[in-house]
Amino acid sequence: MKLSIVLSTQPASFKAIAYQGNLKRNIANIARLGYDGVELAVRDPKLLDFDMLEAALINSELPVPAIGTGQAYGEEGLSLTSRDEGIRSRAIKRVRSHAGLAAQLGAVVIIGLVRGKSEGGRKPQQTLDQLLESLRECARTNPGVKFAIEPINRYETDLVNTVASGLDLVNRLGLENVGLLLDTFHMNIEEPDMLASIRQARERLFHFHVADSNRWYPGAGHIDFKAILEVLNQIGYSGFVSAEILPLPDPATAAEKTIENMRALVA
Repeated sequence: MKLSIVLSTQPASFKAIAYQGNLKRNIANIARLGYDGVELAVRDPKLLDFDMLEAALINSELPVPAIGTGQAYGEEGLSLTSRDEGIRSRAIKRVRSHAGLAAQLGAVVIIGLVRGKSEGGRKPQQTLDQLLESLRECARTNPGVKFAIEPINRYETDLVNTVASGLDLVNRLGLENVGLLLDTFHMNIEEPDMLASIRQARERLFHFHVADSNRWYPGAGHIDFKAILEVLNQIGYSGFVSAEILPLPDPATAAEKTIENMRALVA
């Protein structure tokens, strides 16, 4: 199991992030704890000091398995399905910028909340059609970069809540560089059988998030992570398992408990 944890490169209102800012220090801390990689949540790649970031990653010998884009929505309201064509255009441009950074770092681009939600009385199917169009524009511009659509629970968006709906979207796109990210927190809400849903994703599974049922570190709730890791092994998943968790009871404890508990499951 290759284990990573999310680090936000800029301050953000999204709470399910163990580490925020102080990139050099936090990357060093993540490496010291024994993580195999560091996932980056990036609002705007143009705001990054890339040389400093690259030096910190090299010094800590940590790869970046994935880049999160959700802060572009959470902090700026950029949405791939906005009814405002100007906002949608800026969202596509921003995701393309994320893809450029991902190409430099060898990372997957996560399509989470940046997809937006149905606005102004539009039906979800109409919004999904627009999402397909936007994703094609993003993915075809960067065919060498993988894009992972994340099914997110119904309380956060009405677009792509389940693994089945995510796979349907991926199949409609028909692009080899577009797959899924599965997150145990969201699956615990939406999937009748998480293990069956993971098996269903199989070769379209590009990245994997872990958080317990309460969005704390694995082991703080009731999700059976041992069974999940066994299924990931059975389907031949070779990517990273990345912790996107609340910084509770504090960031250091959350990160330490995550790696301690997850490593114990494969000992």
